[in-house]
Amino acid sequence: HKITWAKGFGTLKPNNVIDVQGADGTVTSWQGKHVIVATGSVPVQLPFLPFDEKRVLSNVGALQIPEVPKHLIVIGGGVIGLELGSVWRRLGAKVTVVEYAPTILPGNDDDVVKEADRVFRKQGLEIHTGTKVTGGDVRDNGVTIHVEKDGAASSIEGDYVLVSVGRRPSLSGVDAAALGLQLGQRGEIVVNDQMRTNLPNVFAIGDVVGGKLLAHKAEDEGVIAAEVIAGKPVHMHYRTMPGVVYTWPEIATVGLTEQEVKASGRAYRVGKFPFSANGRARTMGETQGFVKFVVDQTTDEILGCHMIGPHVADNLAQVVLAMEYRGSAEDIAITVHSHPTLSETVKEAALSALGRAIHM
Repeated sequence: HKITWAKGFGTLKPNNVIDVQGADGTVTSWQGKHVIVATGSVPVQLPFLPFDEKRVLSNVGALQIPEVPKHLIVIGGGVIGLELGSVWRRLGAKVTVVEYAPTILPGNDDDVVKEADRVFRKQGLEIHTGTKVTGGDVRDNGVTIHVEKDGAASSIEGDYVLVSVGRRPSLSGVDAAALGLQLGQRGEIVVNDQMRTNLPNVFAIGDVVGGKLLAHKAEDEGVIAAEVIAGKPVHMHYRTMPGVVYTWPEIATVGLTEQEVKASGRAYRVGKFPFSANGRARTMGETQGFVKFVVDQTTDEILGCHMIGPHVADNLAQVVLAMEYRGSAEDIAITVHSHPTLSETVKEAALSALGRAIHM
């Protein structure tokens, strides 16, 4: 593809110049007609529990633990905390999740959150919601975190603690103030719907521009930036951006949650179908979870779809496509789905939104 790979630490300079310092200290300058900044994000640290990747772990360190912990403490009940926490639980560790918000997975559909909480507790995760972490102590052989809930203080001891309380944009190699690069309130690079920054011919994509921190979002933004540079009339939109939580069972979502639609005052209908009534799921022995649609009361347009269950990350794509064309529950309901497949749950949930579910 005629791509030159400059290995080293890059620093963005004025006039689209990038200085690259190699391992030997030599600096080479490159100038391009266009520049794409894709410096990603870094995990947020707690001031009283800085990462050492030995006992206090980021998501990177949590994948490099040399042994199955006797007790892993997870601070943060969001996507990363639950994904990694549930992995170590399945490998045999005791896992305690501490979340400041009233529920795990803040911002997700309430029904999905309730089901996820039930399933994860059944799997053995110890979950403390509405709990604030107030401090921590690190020892050679373990950690202690201090927490507070409803005014009562207590401590939790473990071998390791995974801190997953969010991520922030990484501006490594980008001196925004010196360059005059516009940043947002959270330190993200501000871009328009063509991924352009306020600097001429400088684009930015991925976690560094904020929004949902998703690999497929970053990839799509990269495609948009490249096509804009190539002169194509394209733009980025996020209305149908899917999100997945890679726990087991998986969680997959696109569009608005029921609580978001309700808060908007828009009249809507809900359709749900459980995996326990799906033939393929029953033969797999994976019957936990459901598929849920939120659709417009009048037009039947799909406003959101939320799933928890086996392989829902793959199952969601058909809904994303339908929503891209502003499709309706009826569009999916009249589409023939192969039997026996997990995808039939989507058809049945769409039928449920129309009051016509068959297999329940």
